[in-house]
Amino acid sequence: MQVTRRQFFKVSAAGLSASSLVALGFSPATALAEVRQYKLTRAKEIRNTCTYCSVGCGLLMYSLGDGAKNAKQEIIHIEGDPDHPVSRGSLCPKGAGLLDFIHSPNRLKYPEVREAGSKEWKRISWHEAVERIAKHMKADRDANFVAKNADGVTVNRWLSTAMLTASASSNETGILTQKFMRSLGIVGTDAQARVCHGPTVAALAATFGRGAMTNTWVDIKNADFILIMGGNPAEAHPVGFKWAIEAKKKGAKLIVVDPRFNRSAAVADEFVPIRAGSDIAFLGGIINWLVSNDKIQWDYVKSFTNASFIVNEGFTFDEGLFSGYDEAKGKYDRGSWSYELDAKGQAKTDPTLQHPRCVWNLMKAHYARYTPEVVSDLTGSPKEGFLSVCKHLGETCVPTKVGTILYALGWTQHTVGAQNIRTMAMIQLLLGNIGMPGGGVNALRGHSNIQGLSDLGLLSTSLPGYLTLPSEKAHPTFADYLEKTTPKALQPGQLNYWGNTPKFFVSLMKWFWGDKATKDNNWGYDWLPKWDKMYDVLQVMDLMHQGKINGFIVQGFNPLTSFPDAKKTAADFAKLKYMVIIDPIATETSTFWQNQGELNDVDPASIQTEVFRLPSTCFAEEDGAIVNSSRWLQWHWKGADAPGEAKTDQEIIAELFMALKKLYQEQGGAVPEPILNLSWPYKNPYDPTPEELAKELNGRALADIPDPKNPGQFLVKKGEQIPGFAVLQDDGSTMSACWIFAGCWTQAGNQMARRDNTDTGLGNTPGWAWAWPANRRIIYNRASCDAAGKPWDPKRKLIAWNGEKWAGADVPDFKVDAAPDSGMNPFIMNPEGVGRLFATDKLVDGPFPEHYEPMESPLGTNPLHPKVVTSPAVRIFKADKERLGTHKEFPYVGTTYRLTEHFQFWTKSVRLSAIAQPEQFVEVGEALAAEKGIKAGDWVKVSSKRGYIKAKAVVTKRIKALTVNKQTVHQVGIPLHWGWETVAKKGFLSNTLPPAVGDCNTQTPEYKAFLVNIEKA
Repeated sequence: MQVTRRQFFKVSAAGLSASSLVALGFSPATALAEVRQYKLTRAKEIRNTCTYCSVGCGLLMYSLGDGAKNAKQEIIHIEGDPDHPVSRGSLCPKGAGLLDFIHSPNRLKYPEVREAGSKEWKRISWHEAVERIAKHMKADRDANFVAKNADGVTVNRWLSTAMLTASASSNETGILTQKFMRSLGIVGTDAQARVCHGPTVAALAATFGRGAMTNTWVDIKNADFILIMGGNPAEAHPVGFKWAIEAKKKGAKLIVVDPRFNRSAAVADEFVPIRAGSDIAFLGGIINWLVSNDKIQWDYVKSFTNASFIVNEGFTFDEGLFSGYDEAKGKYDRGSWSYELDAKGQAKTDPTLQHPRCVWNLMKAHYARYTPEVVSDLTGSPKEGFLSVCKHLGETCVPTKVGTILYALGWTQHTVGAQNIRTMAMIQLLLGNIGMPGGGVNALRGHSNIQGLSDLGLLSTSLPGYLTLPSEKAHPTFADYLEKTTPKALQPGQLNYWGNTPKFFVSLMKWFWGDKATKDNNWGYDWLPKWDKMYDVLQVMDLMHQGKINGFIVQGFNPLTSFPDAKKTAADFAKLKYMVIIDPIATETSTFWQNQGELNDVDPASIQTEVFRLPSTCFAEEDGAIVNSSRWLQWHWKGADAPGEAKTDQEIIAELFMALKKLYQEQGGAVPEPILNLSWPYKNPYDPTPEELAKELNGRALADIPDPKNPGQFLVKKGEQIPGFAVLQDDGSTMSACWIFAGCWTQAGNQMARRDNTDTGLGNTPGWAWAWPANRRIIYNRASCDAAGKPWDPKRKLIAWNGEKWAGADVPDFKVDAAPDSGMNPFIMNPEGVGRLFATDKLVDGPFPEHYEPMESPLGTNPLHPKVVTSPAVRIFKADKERLGTHKEFPYVGTTYRLTEHFQFWTKSVRLSAIAQPEQFVEVGEALAAEKGIKAGDWVKVSSKRGYIKAKAVVTKRIKALTVNKQTVHQVGIPLHWGWETVAKKGFLSNTLPPAVGDCNTQTPEYKAFLVNIEKA
């Protein structure tokens, strides 16, 4: 077909021009040359942010529709934003296909219901959908609400309905969801963070005080050495990875340690293979090597870590167990994992590091067992490769050299996920690489706003700003809550910023319940639900398995493809009374009741779950902010109207809430006060705007706030947006939905929408968007200077003490006027003021990381301590324990991973991605393939104790057989992107294979190391 330019412009936006196929060249040659012109003709340009991984790339979207009242806007073209400081106009293959995501044939357009036992969807009105769902929810809540526990403590929780929250929804959707859930008493809730980066928060907060990526994407360019381990950024974060390449261009060395020779390894200086699940052995060996070879930045370690702190006399470690283990309970009493305190309650130290119980000596002894020979034997890594990593890291112990670490789910998705990350955090403290430009521990978040939804507390025991949801045991009263959650400084002169917890918490309660939250009722404290245990996704699925969960609200999440042991998950869904799906796209979760032959062999008639499917908008059809890995809150703008009758998540949640509120007003019911008293001050209560919610996230003054330094003057006047969290009060005079976001929308306006990309030095762009906390781009940056306030490396001057205050290219992570000799130390979120080599009692499985085998070990033993093979602190339910396999039945290690061309389970509904990667496959090493008679392109069956998948075999040199504990270990690579709701070829659910067991601290499932068998299908 040949068309003229004039004819081409007449093509409907819903046709050829609305597809990313144009970008692949499936269009007339003349027309293709006119892409820039046609998108500008009658088009409107809108700024947005990519909805996939959390590099947070900038987008320019072009829509047709001139804004006339009845004109319908539609996106016709998307390209990268050249002004964006990170992406600079680039988009990866997934971003290049965004147009096909928006216009996917799998987009949902109308509310539907699948009645109990039915084989099909039935279209219904929004009114009917909302009314029916609200009645289901009220009936279940009234029948099962727990107002008080056996001890008479008010707990106000509702356990028989659970809710999952989205990973790509905006902060504004997330915070409204938080308000909705907690007012109802829901504690069985999680976001995607639970199945991806949960261990990051636990590990980094336990070490440094905050659970976030320490530096920025652009800052990677400042590194002298980059270690990629537990991640594959060239594959999963291609545009962000350009900054690692920039570092390489300037002479940095790059080493990849991974079970597979992956796309990151393809551009590395060295590749070191490793057995999946043995990372702590490798990293513990690095600690031993650094200590043995005196590759320590001593001034940093002595000044800024707890190396000199003396640990309690009762602390021990022996044969795989720390002190305090209770075998009957399978838990540790962590009382001995603490510092020895003096009469004033402050931690004792020995600056000479001679005391046998100082952290330095305990750490040195703990890792002395991890010799290069032991490391090689446990990991299968060649000794020379291990020593090369040690050498390159060791070179960064001097102040003028800096190394960084890039990791992702390869470290988090293990039973020891938090401890994997902790080990590297310790290494970076020993080398003085924390707080430094080009340094840090950089957690590469996988979803566009999973950082933001973690920040907003959308996890079972969390509240916004990393506050803790009250526990019935530890916090029966408001006074108990403040006492237990407000730490006291452990060294003289420490800032101890968590000492402000009462201000953060009371301001949050004023957001929840407004004028109804008063000092007399402890700010509505008892209206919050209290938990008795963590109702994470594995706990909820176990309760569902037992028939104790009746309702499941699933917002922008696809748990059937995301939760481990998919066959058990589907069977559990069939026990529900009702399920509510809020999503822009068709998911396997919404059709778990459909028979898909071998892919999902079920009998719809026997499944009595009533399923409601509510169509929501996607990123291009809404305003709001999302938070990238670097903690940047970036505002994006709506560019198109939603397809069909789809609504924003805010409108759907608000309509559900208003319907429930009306039912409680008219009928009464179980403890209606938290619902009826909830603050809902929105101009249209059925559709709160993103602007209203963003302003609440920031917070405002509810009374004039006096300036303590200037009598008669005020820090902020009643009704004004607060300038930052420093002005929050504990007397009810301020409100903020998320204290760490305070400063994002001030009296000066929306700081998240700023677009000044000026580089103030070392790649910092503080005028672009807004970063928490306080627009700080590199956290702990006080540690980039020595004890006297001078930069360790003058060429990397980020901030410095100028005689009066701390100043420089970034916002100081410190009290700005606290002189270097004030005794205050850099890690202001820790009560000690220093980074923790010894994590005290912050993690449930030990203050030092220790190598434990995966729950399904290919060795069947642990050569370090054969009596304690796997983590003694692991939590596994009876039904899941029975579904664990052994290395005799399943001799090979399976590990899941992502592909550049796909994102999770979304892009199989995207035409461009489906063309690029149309068919399910697994990677098999040449040696294992030869042993099994498997050739490239053969169909193979990969099975575990929990089920099987079938896929095409890719026989590759990328996965080598390893020798571990004197035996050969083969590993099988399993990409995770397939299913039956797809425009590509249908495929099996890869998460059929891994076991339902999680990280000891956060219950993030162990997807990266489990046992499988493989054979020709």
